[in-house]
Amino acid sequence: MKYARLTKEQLEELHPEFINFLATQSIDKTEWDEIKKHKPQVAEEELDVFSDLVWEGVLSKVTYLENISAQQMHLFHLTDKEMKLIAVKIMNPEIDLTTKVGFDWFRKNWQSDFVDYMTASKAYTDDPNQDKFELIKQGAVITKGELFQWFDNVIEAP
Repeated sequence: MKYARLTKEQLEELHPEFINFLATQSIDKTEWDEIKKHKPQVAEEELDVFSDLVWEGVLSKVTYLENISAQQMHLFHLTDKEMKLIAVKIMNPEIDLTTKVGFDWFRKNWQSDFVDYMTASKAYTDDPNQDKFELIKQGAVITKGELFQWFDNVIEAP
């Protein structure tokens, strides 16, 4: 397995797609029930293959990721050629960006001396989707990129 097995909830959401996946292998409901009952290892392998296919599709379309912790934000723009990062660090230990109060403080004080910024970019390895998946495993979530774009515009402004 290249990525991670989808959760039970994710598999339930993708039930129609999973049925289509099984159908492409000429496995109908009766046969799937038999496989689950008599060959659980084969059923597990099918779930793993399906999970990897879903991850591959999702990761190939991901453009933005965010990883926000109490004192830091890592905002990623995943282009065709590289991963661009805008990192934000809060130097006030009383501020927690994961709370509404903390994020509101940040929105009012983003230009203060208590906020530090860094930008970077990094080329992908030979497997860009695996690079993206590693960021997700570390806590990043897929977003539409509003925060990254806002910061990118502020940084680029004359």
